[in-house]
Amino acid sequence: MGKLDIPDVFEQFIPQQILENEIEVLPISLKHLSLITSLPFYHRNPFDRLLIAQALTEGLPIVSADIVFDKYAVERRW
Repeated sequence: MGKLDIPDVFEQFIPQQILENEIEVLPISLKHLSLITSLPFYHRNPFDRLLIAQALTEGLPIVSADIVFDKYAVERRW
């Protein structure tokens, strides 16, 4: 899609950034997938629905400029 330019080889750049920026990777769990099945279809994008389910399940805010996220009971920042 050309939306993200990575300045180095993915296998080197991403782990380096995770370490340097102290990012915690959130794995997909069955709780997240289960919640997706009951979410209203305000958002049709399956990846965004997964992010919403993770944010709701884990009690985390979500970083997105997409105002459709506001229709869910999730804290959106940006």
